[in-house]
Amino acid sequence: MRFAILGTRGIPARYGGFETFAEELSTRLVERGHTVTVYCREKYPDRAYRGVQLQYLPTIRHKYFDTIAHTLFSTLHLAQTRNYDAVLYCNAANAIFTWIPRVLGMPVALNVDGLERNRKKWNALAKAWYRISERLATWMPNAVITDAQSIATHYREEYGRSSEMIPYGAEVGVVETSAVLDQLGLERRQYFLYVSRMEPENNALLVREAFEQLNTPFKLALIGDAPYAPDYIGRVRATTDPRVVIPGSIYGEGYRELGSHCFAYIHATEVGGTHPALIEAMGRGALTLYLDTAENAEVAAGAGIPFQRDTLTQVLERVLDMPEPERETYCIKARERVRTRYSWDAVTDAYEKLLTRLAGKS
Repeated sequence: MRFAILGTRGIPARYGGFETFAEELSTRLVERGHTVTVYCREKYPDRAYRGVQLQYLPTIRHKYFDTIAHTLFSTLHLAQTRNYDAVLYCNAANAIFTWIPRVLGMPVALNVDGLERNRKKWNALAKAWYRISERLATWMPNAVITDAQSIATHYREEYGRSSEMIPYGAEVGVVETSAVLDQLGLERRQYFLYVSRMEPENNALLVREAFEQLNTPFKLALIGDAPYAPDYIGRVRATTDPRVVIPGSIYGEGYRELGSHCFAYIHATEVGGTHPALIEAMGRGALTLYLDTAENAEVAAGAGIPFQRDTLTQVLERVLDMPEPERETYCIKARERVRTRYSWDAVTDAYEKLLTRLAGKS
């Protein structure tokens, strides 16, 4: 079958969760014999990546227009080609465009992600747009996809709309190489790891300040960046502690190495649904600490250690003193949690079934 994915920055993944999702899903669908096109904002040297067709279109590089402008251009291109059996949109902000391919005979599914209107980076107008988009998402596309039970509950209770609950996926197991550790001056099992876009609601500054209160030779690697948060990133980087390493974004094998060899992973996001970085760290078997939100607790489910905003330093001290058998128990639970609930193959099964059903060829 022929599928299209819109609403992300594109693949290969070089930004965040939706891009990782688009890469993992599209490449697996291609391996199963489907033809998949991913619409991209970022140019890649080739017109295809791992068998996936790449359609590059321009955008408006602005915090408030980047996503919707590119999705509008992508939708117009899609409408001209009319060449797909089903279409998958990402991001609730794009709900307003989903009726266009639908009326042209191409059924549409929309992955709404989390409650984006709660992010601190948005002004009042942007938050209002997301709130309106939530409601549009309940009737414009053929199907609504949520990635966490708490988000599914929100759509059901707030709008009376049931959704397809399909989580994100992650690999299970470690990689043995450690080249990026040498580059960053890190040693195996001697550093805490934080990975996220460095935006206020992801709390990189909170993590750095909590860590700096520790008396330990361990280091803290803060991995990530953001295109529209220079002031906040400047505050995160304003440290004189030589134990804190802030190299920016790292992808691919280097990212996998960091997750495989950290002492513990700290997940501090407070907005969104299922966060890919959280399940990816758990899949590597990292000792996982997470900010105690409903979405994060749903993912960890006893396989990680929760903390509150004002208790992170105490939790870090606790894990530093934790006996190795207790550490290993958490690591095993984390890997098994991902293996049984968040495998990419199971996620692909669910999307393939949904898109095929929407296309009327199940």
